[in-house]
Amino acid sequence: MDSLLTYISIAAMMVVIPGADTMLLVKNTLSYGPKAGRYTVLGMATGLSFWTLIAILGLSVVIAKSTILFSTIKYLGAAYLIYLGIKSFFAKSVFSLEEIQAHANAPTNSSSRNNKKSFMQALLSNVLNPKTVLVYITIMPQFIALNGNVNQQLIVLASILTLLAVLWFLILVYVIDYAKKWLNHSKFQKVFQKSTGLLLIGFGVKTGI
Repeated sequence: MDSLLTYISIAAMMVVIPGADTMLLVKNTLSYGPKAGRYTVLGMATGLSFWTLIAILGLSVVIAKSTILFSTIKYLGAAYLIYLGIKSFFAKSVFSLEEIQAHANAPTNSSSRNNKKSFMQALLSNVLNPKTVLVYITIMPQFIALNGNVNQQLIVLASILTLLAVLWFLILVYVIDYAKKWLNHSKFQKVFQKSTGLLLIGFGVKTGI
């Protein structure tokens, strides 16, 4: 029990520390509204579920030990984050309450397109994140009893990590949506957009190193 509580504490800290997922969530929620933010969270959870399946199949260790596979995922992930950062940095338009309201009242096809885009961005960001592999092969094994069912324990630990991530990011979506009326200033929007772009580029560079 103590071991599980320790793992939950470590997983919670990993989730709460701001990273590329946080920046992506903030950007999508402010740009397209809270529903897009929730789709972003769904994309993140799907990405984590993908790596859980990979770990259960035993491929995470293979990927980690294969320099070519690991490097390919690493550099693809870095390139994708840098691409999102550059796109955000040079975006001409800024969000506003009116724009967000317009997105909310937009035709279903437009709203659905933004939600799908938010989902896919989060999914690709997580699937192409090699650090997730390291979590599965370095941190989780420390809390797995080898005399028990390893796959079942792995599923439980991965589910805890995913659940904590989903809960935390859903709270962030609510907070961001609640606070957006204070964020409806053109100067803030421009600074935020540039800062988000630079941070995503920075996370991309850090991932590629």
